[in-house]
Amino acid sequence: MSLGGYRNREAWVDLTTGSVEYKTINEEYARKYVGGRGLGVRYMLDNGPEVEAFSPENLLCVMTGPLTGTRVNMSGRLCVVSKSPLTGTVTDSHMGGWTAARLKWAGLDNIIFKGKSDKPVYLLVENGEATLHDASDLWGKSTRETVKKLQERYGSETSVMAIGIAGENLVRFAGFINEHDRAAGRGGTGAVAGYKNLKAIVIKAEQKGNMPEANNKEKFPEAQKKALKALMDSPVTAPKKGGLSLYGTNVLTNIINEAGALPTRNSLESHFANAEAHSGETIRDTILVSEPTCHACPVACKKEVEVKDGKYKTKVESYEYESAWALGANCGCDNRDAIAYMINQCNEYGIDTIEIGNTLSMVMEASERGLIQEKISWGDADSMIDLIEKTVRREGIGDILAEGTGRAAEKFGDAQMAMVVKNQAIPAYDPRGIQGIGLGYATSNRGACHLRGYTVASEIMGIPEPTDRLKPEGKGELLKIFQDMLAFSDSLDICKFSSFAQNAEHYAEQYSSVVGIDITMDDVFKIGERIYNLERYYNNLAGFDGKDDQLPKRFLELPGTGGSKGEVSHLPQMLQEYYQARGWNNGVVPEKKLHELGIVS
Repeated sequence: MSLGGYRNREAWVDLTTGSVEYKTINEEYARKYVGGRGLGVRYMLDNGPEVEAFSPENLLCVMTGPLTGTRVNMSGRLCVVSKSPLTGTVTDSHMGGWTAARLKWAGLDNIIFKGKSDKPVYLLVENGEATLHDASDLWGKSTRETVKKLQERYGSETSVMAIGIAGENLVRFAGFINEHDRAAGRGGTGAVAGYKNLKAIVIKAEQKGNMPEANNKEKFPEAQKKALKALMDSPVTAPKKGGLSLYGTNVLTNIINEAGALPTRNSLESHFANAEAHSGETIRDTILVSEPTCHACPVACKKEVEVKDGKYKTKVESYEYESAWALGANCGCDNRDAIAYMINQCNEYGIDTIEIGNTLSMVMEASERGLIQEKISWGDADSMIDLIEKTVRREGIGDILAEGTGRAAEKFGDAQMAMVVKNQAIPAYDPRGIQGIGLGYATSNRGACHLRGYTVASEIMGIPEPTDRLKPEGKGELLKIFQDMLAFSDSLDICKFSSFAQNAEHYAEQYSSVVGIDITMDDVFKIGERIYNLERYYNNLAGFDGKDDQLPKRFLELPGTGGSKGEVSHLPQMLQEYYQARGWNNGVVPEKKLHELGIVS
């Protein structure tokens, strides 16, 4: 393959036999689906949507894109693609740090696992070769202990991504954590690894002499310069000036809360009176100790914190907005230090903070209503910590909670207590206060998700242009634009935060100069549309259609509070507009659209 940016080498690992086969990347696939998310989903479709998540036949795809590990800013993302044990849909989950870049420097684009090992193993990647090794001594270890032991074994120029005991115990929302506490958290890919007895992936490589070069060396400097200038000029991403750089993702807490769009106490309310206690501004003024960053990123959104004394003494790599909300306002908890402790706890065990936060808030509601014997009140941090322990170990009620918010609520007698879409719990934006994001949750191909189509950028931040957050009109068209562009950027794989400053033209120019294929802004959206329809087609074949593009009734019937007082989601109206924009029939991709986009021939 003559395309730039790719190593054009993949390791296909059969965990059942222990064999590794090396393949080149199909150039047609690279042109159509780029890499990362898009290419990984194509492999999933080829493997068959009828495959069970917990089965040897399910694939676990660790993917990079053509910009990964290059000099392109914010190009340090890695994508894990599989069939989700939580939702039954195709899923992809991304992590930052240095793992992705190092995989590229080690000579591989992607690693695709199939089968199931009969004992715990880890994979070592070095000099373009991948070998399996016994991980029996690592089984039962936390993610950080696993990383530490493997880095001691293989040296400092090593990246490690690992699962914790949550993945080993098949907690349906377990994820991967790498050496910088970056998480591929959503969808349960860590549980798929646990089922396969895959404990970790170790990548040993140096940047020097191994960084992929741009195919068009004349065009690349100008494309990079323009893209970097956009980051530097943006009030959101500018280093030490923008909101993300100063306060991290948690800059959103006060903004979203003021809008009445911060889901509170299991979304019984949409405003939390004490949100300031775990906001980005508070964290920066109190427990911030460091601001590390990922490969080729000038923004440095990570905010490392340390609680130096007391029973919640802890140190955690980043106090993120979604995590702080899930374990904070969502559970009625305003204890800054306890939230840091629980974020650290989740990282050690390898579980999704968003899902466990929603599960805990659902338990609190169930307790308040007398649906369960356990007594846990809103904001009871010590009981939350105890329930996290029980969940990752599947002890007592934790065995139910480990199945995820939706299944647990159904077990407790009221499925409507679960703030889920396709069995994945909602993130930190209330659909009553931000209409477009509710439509985004409903139509996300991986279950409730803000990152598929981040309309918050427009509805709250006015990027690229402002829209009225409380009006449903036009949100179907708006969401499609966001979903298609971000499907493309996820396949590059480049950080989503770049989209606060950069646009499709920046992505097209950087892709063109690195890969050597000239594309336009229109091509960016067309490729993104193809990828989004590819995912939807997979889900259609797996049994999903318009009946699954729904929101919990709470958002449609119970009015919001605070800045969204009296508001409900207008999903039915937006959904009709969205399907029309997509050309779908009740959530199903028609044959004509599949041919038009070249997904089927």
